Amino acid sequence: MNDQEMTVVEHLSELRKRIMWVLAVFVVALIVGFFFAGPLIEYLKQEPIADGVPIISLHPSDVLRVYMQFAFLIGAVVTLPVALYHLWRFVSPGLQEHERRGALYFIPAACFLFITGILFGYYIVFPMIMQFMTGMTETIGADPNYGIAEYFGFLFNMVIPFGVLFQLPIIVMFLTRLRILNPMRLAKARRFAYFGLAVIAITLTPPDIVSDVLVTIPLLLLYEFSVWLSSIVYRKQLKEEAEWESEFGGFETDEMVR
Repeated sequence: MNDQEMTVVEHLSELRKRIMWVLAVFVVALIVGFFFAGPLIEYLKQEPIADGVPIISLHPSDVLRVYMQFAFLIGAVVTLPVALYHLWRFVSPGLQEHERRGALYFIPAACFLFITGILFGYYIVFPMIMQFMTGMTETIGADPNYGIAEYFGFLFNMVIPFGVLFQLPIIVMFLTRLRILNPMRLAKARRFAYFGLAVIAITLTPPDIVSDVLVTIPLLLLYEFSVWLSSIVYRKQLKEEAEWESEFGGFETDEMVR
């Protein structure tokens, strides 16, 4: 009993150390991101998306708020692979060798999909939203002057959710590995998933069919890609079970007969 309690204490101590490492990396990345926020803000202001739209400061603290938002985003992007790596190191002792190698591949894949989702949100969804909103503003005879805090806050609210949404394949693979999901369940839920993704796309885009289609199709392809990855993991699981059964199944049957 004491050994078991000591093992739990050791695990908690290791978890605490890894969390401290992740927090330390995040703080350093946050500080570095604060210095890179200025050039990044200036670059985004010169992008065609914001071209011709005056961006003004409505409050003395607006610029500081925007700097902190960009610093937090940069810190989160830099810290994500570090956090996933420490999570992998924490759970890897309980995994088999092939599972350990497979889980390690999740780290670059998750980072790639997160950045891809952010770029998709910024270069595909956000321009359509801004064009629609600016057009609506001009129809009532108002000048489209946006506060810098409101503009970039709106930008983050539109872009970051797509970075999270693009983690769907990684989540599906993980849940398949835990036997919570499988390709058959995902196939049965396809119409409900399609409906939910379509609702998300329609909600986040202007009310025109072109914008809805441009966002809905990539999300549906992302779901189908997740189903395909789930089928790969599931077939591998069945193969491992068959190999285990062929190796140990006969021995268990003999023991039961005795």
